[in-house]
Amino acid sequence: MDRRRGALRGGARRSLKRDDFDYELPAGRIAAEPAERRDDARLMVLDGAAGEPKDSVVRDLPEILRAGDLLVVNDTRVFPARLRGRKDSGGAVEALLLRRLSAEGESRERWRALVGASHAPRGGARMRFGDSLTARVVEPPASDGEAVLELEAATGSVSAAVEATGETPLPPYIPRGRSRGGQRPGEIDRERYQTVYAREGRSAAAPTAGLHFTPELLDRLGARGVRRAAITLEVGLGTFAPIKEADLSAHRLHSETFAIPAATVEAIAAARQSGGRIVAVGTTVVRTLEEAARRGSLDGPPRPLDGETALFITPGFEFRVIDVLMTNFHLPRSTLLVLAAAFAGRERLLAAYRTAVERGYRFYSYGDAMLLTRERAGAA
Repeated sequence: MDRRRGALRGGARRSLKRDDFDYELPAGRIAAEPAERRDDARLMVLDGAAGEPKDSVVRDLPEILRAGDLLVVNDTRVFPARLRGRKDSGGAVEALLLRRLSAEGESRERWRALVGASHAPRGGARMRFGDSLTARVVEPPASDGEAVLELEAATGSVSAAVEATGETPLPPYIPRGRSRGGQRPGEIDRERYQTVYAREGRSAAAPTAGLHFTPELLDRLGARGVRRAAITLEVGLGTFAPIKEADLSAHRLHSETFAIPAATVEAIAAARQSGGRIVAVGTTVVRTLEEAARRGSLDGPPRPLDGETALFITPGFEFRVIDVLMTNFHLPRSTLLVLAAAFAGRERLLAAYRTAVERGYRFYSYGDAMLLTRERAGAA
């Protein structure tokens, strides 16, 4: 039987539907601004051995996790991937850069991007973003809006021009339509929509579970014996693209690039050997490590790993690495919600979401978080 088809009610199995992962959320529960301090965010703890969700706060993680646990984070860096400009024909255009297709550091680069305009630009069409960056459409937008652009900097490198011209790619439910305090839309989010341990990579969205950590919290976790390791997954369309198909088995994720240092492979093996748990900070960490485990890459002598993953985790998936998942509250009918349901149990997770609404938790990227431990086999 296909492992990706999970039990829903009473042990009966059927094809999973997108609408099985829907829930009602009042608009007032969507967080438009982050907590004043990162680790002031609330934390709902859903233990696999307990029933009722427990209320806590992120700063209490050192008292919740155990000595010997391994915290695995995604240290990717979010870059100002959203470009707003004009087509040569005069119409407004917006591009969200997803993946570089050519060498970095040149005055001309090719990128895969989502392009939005009132009239889709044709092949060869040109557009301008600010004073320092222009683009030519190499491949016009497909039905999902994805196109290939050739970017050219007026001076210097394209990378520098994007840094100077682009905006932080906030999700559409976080309104930043106007400048604030003399800064461009999204400008003041450049620091806040970035983890404190971001190091490398070019992600089009933040690994949002990691936004809750402060240097002080990480130090306290270390003092309690909770170790930390990192992977890098460049967050792109595969993470935030909506599920358009009614049947989940028909949905395909876009691939995303990942890298796992040898030190992280070694840390995972050491934690397992000592009885510590692998605590994933975010769904991108889950997908990266479970992809590596499926390939057998976490076995044997530690070595650096890299590749791409399009792993779509649904209920019935056999988790081989992750024991605990820290994650935000996700959009209805999204691949992220489906992954969390696969880990915690669909009905159990959706019940916790209803409780979170009743208790006033804040949802989505700038919202609060959950800490999930894996439920016993056979849960709905």
